[in-house]
Amino acid sequence: MGLTHIDAQGRARMVDVGDKADTVRMAKAVGVLRCESDTLDAVAEGRVPKGAVVSTAEIAGIMAAKRTADLVPMCHPLALTSVAVAIAPDPAMPGFRIEASVKTKGPTGVEMEALTAVSVAALTLFDMLKAIDRTMTIDAIGVVEKSGGKSDDWKRP
Repeated sequence: MGLTHIDAQGRARMVDVGDKADTVRMAKAVGVLRCESDTLDAVAEGRVPKGAVVSTAEIAGIMAAKRTADLVPMCHPLALTSVAVAIAPDPAMPGFRIEASVKTKGPTGVEMEALTAVSVAALTLFDMLKAIDRTMTIDAIGVVEKSGGKSDDWKRP
């Protein structure tokens, strides 16, 4: 299977999806931000200097999904029908689990939009918490489910 974003001369190109059928397409992506236990406590107790960390990061993820084509050169601008970002603390990690679900009705999938939503939500958490925790890491960002289009629906085992 060849790379669809490279033409016969080796030049980058945006794939022509004009002849593909519009179908309902969905993708879910996940990721984590690992941090100190004290950081989780500060967020839970509202002691973070920058305010409402989780809700701000969820909104940032939603906004980012809508701007994916501005960030990733070969992505098509899509009319998204739904974007949901959920961030949950996980004391066992410790850190935050981030999930994004994105939908559209169109000729191409929304995996990149879901990945972008998770990534920017994690970056926003990092930005808002860096003053109290320098040990944070962003890990394990990936697509866990997709549906729609001509390829089979897929779920990470």
